Amino acid sequence: MADEKQVELFVKAGSDGQSIGNCPFSQRLFMVLWLKGITFNVTTVDMKRKFENKVLEDLAPGAQPPFLLYDNEVKTDTNKIEEFLEENLCPPKYPRLAARNPESNTAGSNVFSKFSAYIKNSNPSMNDMLEKGLVKALLKLDEYLNTPVPEEIDENSAEEVTVSTRKFLDGNELTLADCNLLPKLHIVQEVIEDLRSLNSFTGIWRYLKNAYECEEFAHTCPKDVEIELAYALVAKPLK
Repeated sequence: MADEKQVELFVKAGSDGQSIGNCPFSQRLFMVLWLKGITFNVTTVDMKRKFENKVLEDLAPGAQPPFLLYDNEVKTDTNKIEEFLEENLCPPKYPRLAARNPESNTAGSNVFSKFSAYIKNSNPSMNDMLEKGLVKALLKLDEYLNTPVPEEIDENSAEEVTVSTRKFLDGNELTLADCNLLPKLHIVQEVIEDLRSLNSFTGIWRYLKNAYECEEFAHTCPKDVEIELAYALVAKPLK
């Protein structure tokens, strides 16, 4: 189409220099563009290669992937890129991806920071406290996922909805809130294998199961080996 925008997403390359690397911010923007339904290209940048670093420096001085080339205009801040895409790729041609419920945007917002503090901790005496902090954050997310959102409650129905059955944070469609949280949650459950046996997180497991069935998420995830390599040194003491 004549009015189709030229869009290219630059993301961090994996250990082979070509595949997609472990970067939840890259995956977040990859998901947003896919969900918007626009035609775009994805270019992986191997930060270890001097030539690619030179090209990167010429294109976006001082920037690190991910960044966006939108009709020859460079965008380098993940949050601002997301806002830009939501504002410029809008109805009727492109879907709105903003969550209807503000709480969906903050649900699970501290899970990744709690995970990072726990996984990178070098003081054994703090492990229990940091693990409890992570579990508390996950429980709070799980509670939100199991609590019905307003759209699930029918005031005219005699049956009271007590447990949510929605697929994602805000409903049955992926939103910007999911694009932000899911890449981080994927890393958490890949690195800390013990969390997979905590069946009490029914809301989180339902959420992840539904997400892995969506190509916009499943096909933008880095290979497991990329996550393993990224966390090999810091995760070693947990095994």
